[in-house]
Amino acid sequence: MLLPAVGAPARRRGRALKEALREAVRSGRLAAGTRLPSTRELATDLGVSRGLVTEAYEQLTAEGYLRGRRGAGTWVSGAARAGTVGTGGTGGAPGAGGAGGTDGVSRAVGADGTDGPARTTGGAGAGGVVGMPGVRVDFRPGTPDLSLFPRSAWAAAQRSVLARLPHRALGYPDPRGLPELRGALAGMLARRRGVVADPERLVVCSGVAQASTLLGFVLRARGLRTVGVEDPGSPEHGRLFASTGMETVWLPLDGEGLRPGPLAASGVRAVVVTPSHQFPSGIAWSAERRAALLDWARAVDGYVLEDDYDGDFRYDRAPVGALQGLDPGRVVYAGSVSKSLAPGMRLGWMLVPEELLGEVVERKRTMDLGHPVLDQAVLAEFVTRGGYDRQLRRCQRAYRERRDALLAALAEHLPGTGVSGIAAGLHVIARVPARFGPPERFLARAAGAGVALRPLEEYGTARPADGDVRLVIGYAHLSPSAITEGIGLLAEAVGAGAGPVG
Repeated sequence: MLLPAVGAPARRRGRALKEALREAVRSGRLAAGTRLPSTRELATDLGVSRGLVTEAYEQLTAEGYLRGRRGAGTWVSGAARAGTVGTGGTGGAPGAGGAGGTDGVSRAVGADGTDGPARTTGGAGAGGVVGMPGVRVDFRPGTPDLSLFPRSAWAAAQRSVLARLPHRALGYPDPRGLPELRGALAGMLARRRGVVADPERLVVCSGVAQASTLLGFVLRARGLRTVGVEDPGSPEHGRLFASTGMETVWLPLDGEGLRPGPLAASGVRAVVVTPSHQFPSGIAWSAERRAALLDWARAVDGYVLEDDYDGDFRYDRAPVGALQGLDPGRVVYAGSVSKSLAPGMRLGWMLVPEELLGEVVERKRTMDLGHPVLDQAVLAEFVTRGGYDRQLRRCQRAYRERRDALLAALAEHLPGTGVSGIAAGLHVIARVPARFGPPERFLARAAGAGVALRPLEEYGTARPADGDVRLVIGYAHLSPSAITEGIGLLAEAVGAGAGPVG
């Protein structure tokens, strides 16, 4: 069953092996509890390197398909729901790496306390860096570098589409979206995010915000009245569901993901999560917590909305695959181009379980009659011709450089600051020592120096009493020089290097 992976070109052999293993687990050909050959044995049988097999085992263990213990071997976990191979593709491996419950790369001590709602728009990590009087450097998270938008490539795709788009395509569209775009997105998401991507179950929408409200209306019509959100997490998740008449229940996380006990006791039957790169903490949920969440959803006949808000932006290892691939019958997967292209484009998608599909599509039809046809056709062209992959690589290079500039500036100007969540995403969590506080004074002095910041406490309910200043620092929209300047201004304002501020 893994022989097709061997026949793949050398540069794709690792991805092909992961795809073959995923499909074998999903289809039930590798049943739960099946013990896999050792990495050495399988490498010998397939005629590939042991490192390639080890990488595949580690990736699928991180995603929850496999389980393993040192000295005990590797076997198929019970997390994946057999028989979930989609008609439009079964999930290309996002790549290797990323075992278990943290981002795998952190500096000093990570953030562990949180609190109350921050005003954002859109999905997790959403927010706009808009001009504020007196702000010299704005570190608020949620906005990519809009100057990276691929104007020339997008214009070329527009010209190509306008030259050949038939007149009939300009009529009222299928509420799910153009078939060409749904097919292109399904292939891309299967390959990059490891989802079960059936184009027939993919709905084009205006982003995670609309995906959330569509799902909220459908679930409320089915009798659900509450939805669980991560604590800490994006306050916008709760606000979006509240707009559909549902109430929000905060569910606490630890270093591995949602805590199963509070989830089971909450009484909710729907949750919104960011498991591949949790917002704002930056952790990747452990395989055990992924499995526990899906077990809970099956037990209560519930649903999970997976907001994959920046799943592609991982810098030092390959991304952890999407949760949806383990059980597409319980997980609604949502994403958008807001971070990869621009939030103003209002283009996104959701993969919907078959049981909910008709209701979601009908709600989409009555809400806006479908998404603009030309925008969809251009994105389909852009994805199909490889422009989207090239754009992601370009952004990853730029954002890695900016992340490194931020880490260097913090180490130089605010010594002793712990930084976590650095392996992925467009922001980090900085834990500034209490000697630069207290937090209220720290933030006031930063604002006085023209440095806009957002404290971590705005994203949850916890209030740690240790006096450290916990910040969510966005860096994607700033140049390396602006980052260095901003941290220098901040350090000067709070008296870094001068002992306790007072």
